[in-house]
Amino acid sequence: MKKIGKWKVIGYTLLGMIIVTVAVLGFEYNQLQPQNHFKTIPVVSTGKTVTPGKPQQQSNASAPGFNILIMGSDARPGETIGHSDTMMLVHVDLGEKQINAVSIPRDTRVHLDGYGYTKLTSVQYILQANKGPKQGIEAAVQAISELTGVPINYYVETNFEGLQSMVDAMGGIQINVPTDEKINNQVINAGTHFFDGQMVLALARERHSVANGDYGRQQLQLETLKGIAKEALSPGNIPKLPSLVNSVSKYMIGTNMSTSDMVSLGLAVKDIDPNKQLHYEQLQGVGESMYDDILKAKNDEIVIDPQQMKSIIAKYFQS
Repeated sequence: MKKIGKWKVIGYTLLGMIIVTVAVLGFEYNQLQPQNHFKTIPVVSTGKTVTPGKPQQQSNASAPGFNILIMGSDARPGETIGHSDTMMLVHVDLGEKQINAVSIPRDTRVHLDGYGYTKLTSVQYILQANKGPKQGIEAAVQAISELTGVPINYYVETNFEGLQSMVDAMGGIQINVPTDEKINNQVINAGTHFFDGQMVLALARERHSVANGDYGRQQLQLETLKGIAKEALSPGNIPKLPSLVNSVSKYMIGTNMSTSDMVSLGLAVKDIDPNKQLHYEQLQGVGESMYDDILKAKNDEIVIDPQQMKSIIAKYFQS
């Protein structure tokens, strides 16, 4: 019998290991493809007035679309409670390769079961203080779902330091600033600029000096998210997506998305042109001084225009 040399044995062994590794990586990559990954989608809140319980699974073999609530908390490092400072509801249509997003004013007047009427931004703070962090986030998700009538499948909340961390992990991003702004005594002319994480943080947080107040800040936050997505999903950063996601994990207040969910979402939107396949709206309303049941006094709140909201939801949040 012909003997096989030890180096050939080693060579065959290494070849076998390489084949197995490639097969495993290929399987994992295939499983991360959006059409395969998002076959079963959770439902955190149905959009109806119900007490949030265990998320239900929505069978969705073709995965035409799902809704994500993106929130930013004003909690500082070391703080356990905070207000929902940024709220953006996003519909991802995998079939049409389209993203529709709507920003919700933080001072929107909402009804909180068991407490009464208050600002949307206060819902999370109140429930976190009384029942804990997870209950606070779930209450904010439920309040937004009930307000809009939109079922929410996924939610992600980070504090602003997480935003800075991700931008710095990518070495900075380009942002299109819609109008001239004055941030931290620095004048920023309208146009595209390259910013580091610290400046992005300042842009995302400022709402008193920006044009059109909170609505202007919502627009800046959208441009920030577009800048992050464009850089994170550039060819050179695609392999780094898991590490980029993990880089903000310590700043994550709460989410029901796994790392693989986020990576698959990144793959789903990487070829989307934000100038053509991203539609953005802002819920409009009227500012009024109204009685706040939490404060037991009048408070400046925004009463959302129900017809405008209904029109936006019907047009951009129906799969």
